[in-house]
Amino acid sequence: MFSLAYLKDLGERTVSAFAGGVLAALGANAVDLFTIDFKQALGLGLGTALYTVLKSLAARNFGDRDSAAFLR
Repeated sequence: MFSLAYLKDLGERTVSAFAGGVLAALGANAVDLFTIDFKQALGLGLGTALYTVLKSLAARNFGDRDSAAFLR
């Protein structure tokens, strides 16, 4: 169904998006660990990860089938 190359690409993009979402939510509060809203940060991270998975699944039908990108 999905090639190993595609799954690796999808996994890398998803983890990267999750980390970016968490870091964006933390922002300047990353310095002060006592005031961070971890629930909000994880929620934003999961939202960005979900968006990346959905976009990558859609891209598989348009671009290279072994890549999670829309580009060929």
